Amino acid sequence: MNNMEPRNQSNNRSGFKRNYSSERRPSTERKFIIGRQPLIEAFSSDVNIEKILIQKNAQGEGLSEIKQAAKEQNIPIQLVPIEKLNGLSKANHQGVLAFISKVKYMDLQEVIDFVVSKGETPLFMMLDGVTDVRNIGAIGRSIHCCGAQALIIPDKGVGALNEEAFKSSAGALEHIQIVRVASLLKAVDALHLNGIQVFTSEMRADKNVHELDFTIPSCIIMGDEGRGVQPYLAKSADYFFKIPMATNFDSFNVSVAAGIILYEAMKQRLFPSTL
Repeated sequence: MNNMEPRNQSNNRSGFKRNYSSERRPSTERKFIIGRQPLIEAFSSDVNIEKILIQKNAQGEGLSEIKQAAKEQNIPIQLVPIEKLNGLSKANHQGVLAFISKVKYMDLQEVIDFVVSKGETPLFMMLDGVTDVRNIGAIGRSIHCCGAQALIIPDKGVGALNEEAFKSSAGALEHIQIVRVASLLKAVDALHLNGIQVFTSEMRADKNVHELDFTIPSCIIMGDEGRGVQPYLAKSADYFFKIPMATNFDSFNVSVAAGIILYEAMKQRLFPSTL
């Protein structure tokens, strides 16, 4: 039933610990892991890795192991010139440097299983092309306040979950499950296989947000304010809706729109008699 790549399962076999507690560990003060062997050792520890920079045309011992481990743990790799690495660290980086993240990224199927095992109805939010970290932080805050369980993001094309994002979330990002996937489309497939309906906003949709049933297992896709949800991803959604406005102004800010949608879902779930 798991449509996600087997590499996530290998994380568990190697002792990669997953923390589903609402209280996450305080973030480390270090920002980077520098050098090949320290990074290899970090893969089997509790260190959270955001992405890895590898010098273009780098060769030698440890690189294949690093690339394989990164693939298994769904950590993006970026090939960069040596000047980029030298600008980030004066230490002997051996052509390899990794960014430490405040987030322990979770596997989508494991989060679904965990939520269902608790007797809860899944309510997730997926971000497509949202790059403003303040918006991401504000969305995380609404996710937590409205009782949703998870935020799904791609490994590329989304704002980094950095200090500014955590500050904008008022710490809420530490209390929700954050899933990072290589493909949003494959993530939608996995959601469907688990009976989770997918919703997306569209200004020309026939239905308003309050006319939909969010009491069922749900995932809401939010796109960039300029281009919206990418067409190929929007086609995979089960329901389209719009948020009504009193004026003909362009649209709501994406974080405001996310808050409105999540509040509607929370209202339906907490006060079903009002439907």
